Amino acid sequence: MAAYGLYTHIAANKTRSMLLLASLFVLVYVIVYAGALIIEVFNYAGAPAEYYLRAALRDVIRSLPYSTGAAALWIVIAYFFHQSIIDAVTGGTDVTRKEQPRLYNLLENLCISRGIAMPKLKIIDSEVLNAYATGLNQRQYSVTVTTGLLNALNDDEIEAVLGHELTHIRNGDVQMMVIAVIIAGVVGFSAELLFRLFFNVGNYGWGWGYGRGSGRRSDRRGSGGAILIVILAVVLVVLAWVLSQFVRLALSRSREYLADAGSVELTKNPDGMISALRKIEGRGELPGATSAVMELCVDNPREGFADLFATHPSVEARVQTLVRYAGGHYVGPLALPLPVSEPHDGEPQLESDNQPPSGPWGSPADAGEDGSASSHRPWGNPTGDPPGPWGRR
Repeated sequence: MAAYGLYTHIAANKTRSMLLLASLFVLVYVIVYAGALIIEVFNYAGAPAEYYLRAALRDVIRSLPYSTGAAALWIVIAYFFHQSIIDAVTGGTDVTRKEQPRLYNLLENLCISRGIAMPKLKIIDSEVLNAYATGLNQRQYSVTVTTGLLNALNDDEIEAVLGHELTHIRNGDVQMMVIAVIIAGVVGFSAELLFRLFFNVGNYGWGWGYGRGSGRRSDRRGSGGAILIVILAVVLVVLAWVLSQFVRLALSRSREYLADAGSVELTKNPDGMISALRKIEGRGELPGATSAVMELCVDNPREGFADLFATHPSVEARVQTLVRYAGGHYVGPLALPLPVSEPHDGEPQLESDNQPPSGPWGSPADAGEDGSASSHRPWGNPTGDPPGPWGRR
């Protein structure tokens, strides 16, 4: 059943990718139609509403080659340059084995152990704790991690995070997420341009003469239709933007559960994934990153209204799943400091997560048989196995 679920997930990702690309063109045509409505109202203010609807449709048909070409050009640009665009937003840079031997060796060992092609490795100089994978084909795949993640996590935990990202690549999740970023980007950009056009035209002045370039004012019998058409155009633009955001809902949250499971399959260490998630929890907000970029990350702390638009399951749900199905041991939220603190001199700095805070780690259930807090052996096995770091199963 697990294999069936995995392979159907991969097949579904391919189908969704094609549907999302098709929806990109549909949303672009909707925005073009809205723009044509506004232009027709500006040029022929005072005409009946039916005239604007027919005229705008003719404009869309005439401009079809240009709008289709523009959408296709954006896809081509995104295909070749999406990594550069994401790196510009997040500050990711390529690193070599010489620059990051620890990280490079961990990733290379995972790839060799499963015969996976080695992706590019990138680093973000940031105190937050997060990682993500990008790419649309074998030559483009890359895994990016923050320096905060490297400083806060031990080797087992970093290996678990890398296994999570490699599973996203193997399962085809990366292509889906990048395509969603492309769609959100082009629709958002087009909607913003159209709103600028709308407000600029409004500032220029709406004439009510019936006929292009008319300098006279007609009776205002047709002005009501023009106002309705303008409202319709604005609604269409907003609708296109909202639908582009709903693309996020096509990114099934099950992909994160499967990536966690794939990490355990690669590393044979469910507790490494659990402790990594607990350290990252609430500490992964990349400064300056858009919501689309945050959706690529191992944990997205941003949540929508009533969790409806959240693209990731909660860390608690993921941990519970690993405990129930992967044989991991439960660890509650860690009382770690947030990655960025604000000292008296006003300079933000990283509070190291390497030193355990005072007080017990995890829940009271993790205490030893003698009642001592589990902080005396923070990564020990509460079931009575030998203390010390979680070993491989």
